Amino acid sequence: MQKILLLLGAIIIIVGIFWPYVSRLPLGKLPFDISIKLGNTQVYLPIGSCILLSVILTILLRFLR
Repeated sequence: MQKILLLLGAIIIIVGIFWPYVSRLPLGKLPFDISIKLGNTQVYLPIGSCILLSVILTILLRFLR
């Protein structure tokens, strides 16, 4: 459990360091990302971003195996 918490903390720190660069990526603005606004409520379904992230992680993990 301690190793998992340390790894999770390291991942959060790394993402925080690279956040200015990651936030410039067009994730959230892809063709299948759905944003619905009804009055004061907004529903966001990042389907396209999830598919792209899944494909990238699958390819990356295949190469690392």
